[in-house]
Amino acid sequence: MSHNRSVSISNNTTGGAASALASGAEKTYFEQQREILVGEIAQSLEHVLQNMNKLNRSLEEVIAVGKEFSPVEALWSQFENVMAKDNGEEGEEGGGAENGEGETEGEGETEVEGRGK
Repeated sequence: MSHNRSVSISNNTTGGAASALASGAEKTYFEQQREILVGEIAQSLEHVLQNMNKLNRSLEEVIAVGKEFSPVEALWSQFENVMAKDNGEEGEEGGGAENGEGETEGEGETEVEGRGK
């Protein structure tokens, strides 16, 4: 980058001298350097803006892909609810010892549900 800066300085010095003669006042070294740095800052900000736009597009694509899985998630939730109801009905019909087992299975399903979301 320092090489580009020296090239910019030499180009800006000749351009600055020509414009200084036209305006009647010569620019100081500080003003020349300030213009160069302001130009570099503007260019860097433009790069930042471009990269932020790319990031925004990528995030929008990720969200769109995530939304495509919404129906699949709903179907699995429905399947889980049906299976839980079936297990609950079997536990009620079976008797006392199986009710305790049914509660354990219900707790396991809660853990799975918590991991999935």
